[in-house]
Formats: sequence, C-alpha cells, structure tokens
Amino acid sequence: MQCLRALARQDFQLVVRQNENIVKRIEGTQRFDAFTPSATSYGLEWETLQAVRYLKSPASGEFSMAPAPRHGLVLTIRPAERLDVRYAGMRVKRPPVAGSINMIPAGSSVQWWREGSMDALFIHLEPSLVAQVATESFDLDSSRTELPPLYGLNVPELRSAMLAVDVELRAGGVGGSLLAESLANVLTVHLIRHITGTRRPKASADGILPRHKLYRVIEYIMENLEGSPTLEEMAKVVNLSPYYFARQFKAATGSAPYQFVITRRIERAQHLLRTSGGLGLAEVAFRSGFANQSHFCLHFKRIAGVTPRRFRENETGRTMLE
Repeated sequence: MQCLRALARQDFQLVVRQNENIVKRIEGTQRFDAFTPSATSYGLEWETLQAVRYLKSPASGEFSMAPAPRHGLVLTIRPAERLDVRYAGMRVKRPPVAGSINMIPAGSSVQWWREGSMDALFIHLEPSLVAQVATESFDLDSSRTELPPLYGLNVPELRSAMLAVDVELRAGGVGGSLLAESLANVLTVHLIRHITGTRRPKASADGILPRHKLYRVIEYIMENLEGSPTLEEMAKVVNLSPYYFARQFKAATGSAPYQFVITRRIERAQHLLRTSGGLGLAEVAFRSGFANQSHFCLHFKRIAGVTPRRFRENETGRTMLE
C-alpha cells in the first residue's frame, strides 16, 4: 500500500511539474499577445514553435507589450485601417498590406496605436532553434546570429509555411507536435535565407539518408511507436539537424517523418485487428500509439481505405474461408 501511495505521489508531482511548464510557456508568450485569441497552440505540446490566431481583434486603441522570450513572426491576414508601431528601434506609421510579414526579435518591447480591427497570425520561434539552424545549415556563428526587426516582408515561401502552421493550429490531430517541429525548422530556414540572401544552405548535407542510418532511425521509431517520437529525437539518432534529417529521410523513404510514423502505427493496428479479436478499438488505438480512438479511426480510413471495424470484419471472414 505504501508503494502504491508513493507511486501515486510521484505521478501527481509529475503532472504538477508538467502543468507548471505549460503555464510558464503560456505566460511567456502571453506577454507578447495583447488580445484574446481565437485559436492557440497552448496545451498542444508544441515545443520550438507556438502559434496564436486572432480574428477581428479590438477595433482601436493604444497598446504596449513587454519583451517576449521568443522571436515573433506576424502574418497580416486583414490589416487595420491605420497603424503606428514601434519595436526594436524601428517606427512605422502605415499598416502592413494583407499577406505581409513582420519580424519582432526576441527581447523587443512593442508599442502601437491602431485604428480599425485586424486579423493576424502570430508565430513564436525559440531563439535556440534559430541559432542551431544558423550554425548547422548555414555555417554561421551562432553567437553573432541576431535577427533584425523587419516590417512588411513579401516572402512567399515564408508566408506559405506560416499558413501551414495556421491550418494545423485550427485542425489539430495526431502528429501535430511532430509537424509543428518540422514547420518550425522550415520557417527558420526561410527566415535566415531571406535575411542573409542565401538561396540554399550548404550543399554537403543534402542527399539521401544512408541505408545504415535509415535502419537505425526505423528501429528507433518502431521501438517508440506507442510514444511520441519527435523530429529532434529521430534526428539525434543519426547526428543530423532536424531540418536536414527531414530532407534526407523523405528522400530515402518518400515520406515525411511524421507521415512515416503514422503509417507504421496503422500497420501495427492492422496486425492487432487481425490477431487480437478480443481487443476493443480504443485499446487497439492506444497500443498503436494514437491519442484517442477518433484520431485512430480517421487516419486508419485515410490510409487503409476502410474503417477499423470493417477491416476486422473483412479479415475475420477471410480467415474463416481459409
């Protein structure tokens, strides 16, 4: 009984620590966000990237925000009528055009006066990720990697990646944290390319993931399929940055890492449905690494073409005929 109480106490303390970490991440980002969002990534276990979507934020007024710990990318969906904004030593007295992007460096306070409501997507990137990509992918000195304040950027590749974050933010689903990691790397690469004028990172790391490294990654994925293997964890197995790992893995397999993981989970579920008739669908979903039965059924039908229940019925009928 004492052992059970000790375990329960440890579990409770773990949950408390996890909740504290989530609250800290939210508070750190909310210092940057002045209005009530329509959608956020808070609680979605996104690590290197957080996102906040605003629809028709307050019509007018004067606002100020304390320095944020992350770099801020702001995509204007629908601009305000008038805007006067100051941050990182820069002042602009015109609203950004729809589809343009602003970059607010970490540690910058922001003050603005606005007339008219606006729609916008805020994305917050970890400075440590930017430094890592700058070093590993661009051969830049991370200690000198400072992002300048930018306003009204028209960078189609960066905008497309931000819109992909917006889609995932509103849709959610299995693999969302892994996809967010991938998009964080893509955003960082496009941002550094624009700032440095570099069209391609160093070419030496491009190519296909070697077979022996591919086997090691696949082995790691299969051993951790019931958990949530992250892009960073998979990249560490073969000593690559997440950005280059994702490129080389897709070149070797034809699938992005998160798509590969989901497909392997469906294959495991198919095996369980064939061989473990006593398991309910919720248990099959859990043993296959899905967060819940709903997400499991959604991805199963998308990949297998039938529902899990129909798949089991078909397999049972085939076995009886044999």
